[in-house]
Amino acid sequence: MTEWTRHHLYDLEDLSKEEIELILETARSFKEVSTRDVKKVPALRGKTVVMLFFEPSTRTRTSFELAAKRLSADTINFSSSGSALSKGESILDTARNIEAMNVDMIIVRHQSAGVPYILGAGVQASIINAGDGCHAHPTQALLDIFTMKERKGRVQGLKVAIIGDILHSRVARSNIWGLTKLGADVTLCGPTTLIPVGIRNLGVKVTHDLNDVLGTSDVLMLLRLQKERQQDKFLPSIREYARVFGINKEKLKKAKKDVLIMHPGPTNRGVELTADVADGEYSVILEQVTNGVAVRMAVMYLMSGKKTAE
Repeated sequence: MTEWTRHHLYDLEDLSKEEIELILETARSFKEVSTRDVKKVPALRGKTVVMLFFEPSTRTRTSFELAAKRLSADTINFSSSGSALSKGESILDTARNIEAMNVDMIIVRHQSAGVPYILGAGVQASIINAGDGCHAHPTQALLDIFTMKERKGRVQGLKVAIIGDILHSRVARSNIWGLTKLGADVTLCGPTTLIPVGIRNLGVKVTHDLNDVLGTSDVLMLLRLQKERQQDKFLPSIREYARVFGINKEKLKKAKKDVLIMHPGPTNRGVELTADVADGEYSVILEQVTNGVAVRMAVMYLMSGKKTAE
């Protein structure tokens, strides 16, 4: 059995195939906890987890907080707007002051890439990256992969198409690392302007034609157009993007009969996918959200010093 020895989780780029599989197996054992009448286990009793979020978040923040509480940890929610950061304190000094209150784990989300690494080098508490700029979102990728494995029974050999704004997507990057390490066949699809230069070096294929992946993929993962990160104009119009790269029920007729439709959220209905596809029989979007709690329970459990799945 693989042992977990890492103190921080920055990205799946850092993990081995065996470490990723350990997280997934641990998450499988924790998923059952959320179905109980009393949805708690004492695994992190006495531990304190801080939610250090500098960007808006619904699913990730709630999921981490719920996961910590189901492990019986104490949680603290940090609000940057009412903190000393507004008075000029650095983020590292803020984290060090929080750590001085004897916290065990810091979950950090920040609009700038690299912030989790800075904190990890400056504090003793475990750092878990909940999204840093356009760089990485490891737990989102883990829950995506967990969902694929649960529904398909495997990851090895799956044909996964990631469609949309790859350039600004930390979710895409983390998924690429995780999926390729586990043996999936990954193809990126999107406008030329939204595909990063050199991305093929990560072991993925690239196409700019949705028809190239529509009929052959086991999984279609749609990504939101991240307008808040786009400093330049990458598209003629949102309507044109939706016409070419969006998934509707008519296009879905060309897909495999057992295709999975995935989206990390939040979805722009009518852009990446229409409402009838988002809520349709092929969609596992809400399953991804459910699985996020189990995956984040697994990550925090292992990060707290537990070596193997129990």
